[in-house]
Amino acid sequence: MSTVVTFGEIMLRLAPEGYMRFLQADTFGASYSGSEANVAVSLANFGIDTAFVTRLPENEIGQCAVNYLRRFGVNTNFISRSEDGRTGLYFLEKGAGTRASKVIYDRAGSAVSLSTSEDYDWDSIFEGCKIFMLSGITPALSKALSEICLQACQIAQKKGITVVFDLNYRKKLWTAETAGKVMGEICRYVDICITNEEDASLLFGINMPQKDFSSLNMDGYREVAGELAARFGFKKVCITLRESKSASLNGWAGLMLSDDGFTQSKKYEINIVDRVGAGDAFTAGIIYGELKKMTCQCQLDFAVAAGCLKHTIEGDFNMVSAEEVLFLAGGDNCGRVKR
Repeated sequence: MSTVVTFGEIMLRLAPEGYMRFLQADTFGASYSGSEANVAVSLANFGIDTAFVTRLPENEIGQCAVNYLRRFGVNTNFISRSEDGRTGLYFLEKGAGTRASKVIYDRAGSAVSLSTSEDYDWDSIFEGCKIFMLSGITPALSKALSEICLQACQIAQKKGITVVFDLNYRKKLWTAETAGKVMGEICRYVDICITNEEDASLLFGINMPQKDFSSLNMDGYREVAGELAARFGFKKVCITLRESKSASLNGWAGLMLSDDGFTQSKKYEINIVDRVGAGDAFTAGIIYGELKKMTCQCQLDFAVAAGCLKHTIEGDFNMVSAEEVLFLAGGDNCGRVKR
């Protein structure tokens, strides 16, 4: 029994040291990653009982992924093990200054992409569950997985479980047209949608009046959130706001639409160490605030602060406690040594 269940793929992340380019590297640091796995680890670090559901090969590399999650207290009891498939890989080259980061996926034929509905007993998985989270990455991996994701959301809704869906569109995995159709079906069963303005535009044709991603147009973001809520009936729409000044310096904020109206966070100026996983940290913050019954303002402030801290941490997992996030959300961002 876990309070939160997340469902997706966990991959082996391989990255050159520091800010070296792929062409320079002769060694790669290894860690594990995946949008829903990142959310699960964040929540476990916040003290929330969280289970991660996936399918992994029955070999040492698959077991390493399981062990990696267990280190952080994530429940791995519902991970299906298989004789077929492999552990997916992704390669990350971190950008700096005017040079953007680069990601190369090698995940075709992964064990989770070969999933069938028989691999997951959702009645058992959802026992005691209050929130179910998945992202738009998972249904992109195979037609069968898109059907499994839809089925899981339908079952969760029938059980009264809050469904959190991060659109998280990846153009390297599928076309915007296909993704929009599949995610549009899933969104019918979603309570809380997490997205950004670019995904809303590409998937659903919901466009901002201004498309300059180097600055924040709050009125435009409000229009996007309002149209998403009207189209799909979301109880909450949460949008991450990123002001991309360079690969090393970003503005970071958030906006939420709920029954209480629009809520906006403060904006952080972030010197980036590793930005991968920041959106997942934001999602974990939204879920934490939902469980703790925070006001919308406190919930959004917590989520944005969690995402802000993730930018300062190597690797995809957000290695911070709820207390550290609350400290930053409360206004302490000077970075002084805590003694």
